[in-house]
Amino acid sequence: RAFPQPVRQALGYALYLAQMGEKHLEAKPLKGFGGAGGLEAVDDHAGETYRAVYTVKFAEAVYVLHAFQKKSVRGRATSQRDIDLIKARLQWAQEHYAQWQHAPHTRQR
Repeated sequence: RAFPQPVRQALGYALYLAQMGEKHLEAKPLKGFGGAGGLEAVDDHAGETYRAVYTVKFAEAVYVLHAFQKKSVRGRATSQRDIDLIKARLQWAQEHYAQWQHAPHTRQR
């Protein structure tokens, strides 16, 4: 599902800042991920809450691990299903980044 335009703009700005090596004022570490560099940007719109979870653990890369509309009935807690998905995608990101680091390609700086 598409996020509303104001939400896309707000979360996109948080991701832009991450790409520039900065942290959005509202971005917070995702609980339970320790040193994985998992950050969560949150935006509210029309009574709904939207979240983007991303990692800045890797040099030269920001991986968006999950973006979703919050539906938990337990207050602010992120559902276990979402946590499991984020963990699986973080594992994939680690593997992908390792392969990318060793791939024969040119980086222009």
